[in-house]
Amino acid sequence: MFRARISLIIFFCLATTVGYAGDFTLTSPTIKSGAFLPEEQVFNGFGCSGKNLSPALKWTSGLKGTKSYAITVYDPDAPTGSGWWHWVLYNIPANVNELATGAGDPTGKLLPSGVIQGRTDFGTHAFGGACPPQGDKPHPYIFTVYALKIEKIEVPADSSAALIGYMIIANSLGKASFTAMYGR
Repeated sequence: MFRARISLIIFFCLATTVGYAGDFTLTSPTIKSGAFLPEEQVFNGFGCSGKNLSPALKWTSGLKGTKSYAITVYDPDAPTGSGWWHWVLYNIPANVNELATGAGDPTGKLLPSGVIQGRTDFGTHAFGGACPPQGDKPHPYIFTVYALKIEKIEVPADSSAALIGYMIIANSLGKASFTAMYGR
């Protein structure tokens, strides 16, 4: 009985701390979780010859108190010592629950008003597709949407993905993710 209570208390504390997402989900009509990324989401450069299009993404409404969303695409296996940030979006209004294919182009013309594309590890403010080193095992690409308790993340325009990520995590109510793979 005592152990059961302690377990429930620990679960409640963890769920509250990390933002237990419940039914908060992220999907893509163009990418299947666990599958290989199609040519559309592969970078065009560094020896890769994809179309470099951000995928369409859809997510369920965030947790109670959600005031905005942020989205990241991250490769933890990039041989950098710190992974590779492929896309960083923030200040997505709370009433937005999807993005169209190609929304991550450098112009941002397909993004809702006010959404900011942070600087990626490609050095751009746009989606950068998969392009792991030739011969590496397939890399995971983690697509994540975060429900945030603030309307806007206030950081300088050329902030690193790490700084933006810090602000996302500090203000997160919960997150939903899926992972796709790519190798060459």
